[in-house]
Amino acid sequence: MTRMIDQIGGEDGLRELVGHFYDLVESDPAAARLLELHMDGHGLAHTREEQFNFMSGFMGGRQYYLEKHRHMNVREIHAHVPIVQEDAELWLTMMDNTLRDLGHMTPATTRLRTTLRRVALMLVNNGEVAGA
Repeated sequence: MTRMIDQIGGEDGLRELVGHFYDLVESDPAAARLLELHMDGHGLAHTREEQFNFMSGFMGGRQYYLEKHRHMNVREIHAHVPIVQEDAELWLTMMDNTLRDLGHMTPATTRLRTTLRRVALMLVNNGEVAGA
């Protein structure tokens, strides 16, 4: 089976994907809530790099995030973020827009989109964050 990262053009394609996604988050008024959530954290420059690192391993490429942080626990990574259902759906919409913009909205990316949906919905914590 082809690795998901290869379906979008390897690491170069993933850098383009992550870059475009966060360009949309920064520029699309509809994504204002996502921008707000990211700015309350470590900011977008940090998030862009860590998203690439995580997604590389997540999609079957090099495990940069795991090498750096020694885990890939998405719930732990997002424990400080108040995520409601609408936030998860917005993230998924923006990722779909990114995939579409870059020509990756194909049957080959159905598995990726299904997996991203499962993970995004798993992160919904109804606004209840760790340590709050």
